[in-house]
Amino acid sequence: MIDESLRIDSSAQGEQAVVQARRSWPRIGRRQNSGSRPQGSEVALRRQAQAVVRGRPDALAAAVAQAGLRSPRKRVKYQVVKVGQLERVEGDEATPETMKAAGLIKSLRRPVKVLGDGDIARALKVTANAFSRTAREKIEKAGGAVSEAE
Repeated sequence: MIDESLRIDSSAQGEQAVVQARRSWPRIGRRQNSGSRPQGSEVALRRQAQAVVRGRPDALAAAVAQAGLRSPRKRVKYQVVKVGQLERVEGDEATPETMKAAGLIKSLRRPVKVLGDGDIARALKVTANAFSRTAREKIEKAGGAVSEAE
């Protein structure tokens, strides 16, 4: 009895190679190669596409809303400096310029935020765009001062 899923390939150089013609089971869960079943969120997206074809007026708006087309938030991306890193700043003032000279920040164009990780032993007058509550407390506890730049 010959297995019908195998065939003989005579394209090899004079030798006959046996190769498998087709899989006897469906490949499930391989996205585009998966056969006929959609996976995960593809089901919802297909249903929305079908609703648009069928003429539901709100279906297009629902599809756009789920796809995530919304106006971006104006999120501020701070350069982070930790309180423990402020020990590297020379002098008694820590401004964005002195932080850049010490290698704590990369750019003077982006705002700077001081976070409360680490400890500081000396009094510094720190100028930055934003401070965490714990950073403010640690700097003032060491005898320093905090001022926010605009």
